[in-house]
Amino acid sequence: MERNVIGVFDSGVGGLTVLKELVDLLPNCSYIYFADTLNCPYGPKGSSEIIRLSKAITEFLINQGCSIIVVACNTATAAAIDYLRAHYPIPFVGMEPAVKPAALATKTKSIGVLATKGTFKGRLYQETTSKFATNINIWYQVGSGLVELVEQGKFDTHEAKVLLRKYIDPMLEKNIDHLVLGCTHYPFFIPTLADIIPKDITIVNPAPSVAKQTARVLAKMHLPNAKPAYNNNGKETFVKFYSSGSTETLQRLVNKIEQDTGILFKNKIFNAHTLFL
Repeated sequence: MERNVIGVFDSGVGGLTVLKELVDLLPNCSYIYFADTLNCPYGPKGSSEIIRLSKAITEFLINQGCSIIVVACNTATAAAIDYLRAHYPIPFVGMEPAVKPAALATKTKSIGVLATKGTFKGRLYQETTSKFATNINIWYQVGSGLVELVEQGKFDTHEAKVLLRKYIDPMLEKNIDHLVLGCTHYPFFIPTLADIIPKDITIVNPAPSVAKQTARVLAKMHLPNAKPAYNNNGKETFVKFYSSGSTETLQRLVNKIEQDTGILFKNKIFNAHTLFL
């Protein structure tokens, strides 16, 4: 049976948090995941550089047969998704800023957002906050160094906890009741965050919503095998993994996701691939 091929890319391993939700919801599709670890992090880079890298990855994924691409990187979405949609003939799903659900749900009228510099500068973020968060207080924090910790596999270390406290404690003093994770790398810190923030604060991870939006786009395309299948525990899904740099952390975190969730990535293939820019 022929499967739809969904391309997913990120500056590194952060997009695995989105891939996990996609595979859980759409197990009958095949996936190609590209981690641009050689050029990670994207956060400090300029828009033109991010567009250049995103173009190269997009062309690689299209050549691999992808019929839709999920830009599983908040910074790349902010900088490049408008360009990609205008220049390539397939659908793109990006990381929508999760400020909207937090703003609609807050009781204290105060929310925190942890993201990269590039995400905060993006059009989508600016439009979302101006439309849905005009009557609440938003406390912003650039998470410098957090992406690098995830890429090094250090998201559950004392070093990570110290850095997260530095960023989160000032928000707690502002009486936030929602913390928005504005980078796909940051959900790897959720267990650590649960240890350092009060239990009545809601952590907002946008990855499940992105998976649902991908399913809606596929349904509109009338593609076979795109029907959501909830509670995909123990089902096998075909995935190929590519990295522009080392695959060591990528392989380790894929194994961790399998162990933690019961999702099985069938015939896992890890490849190093040089981007031709």
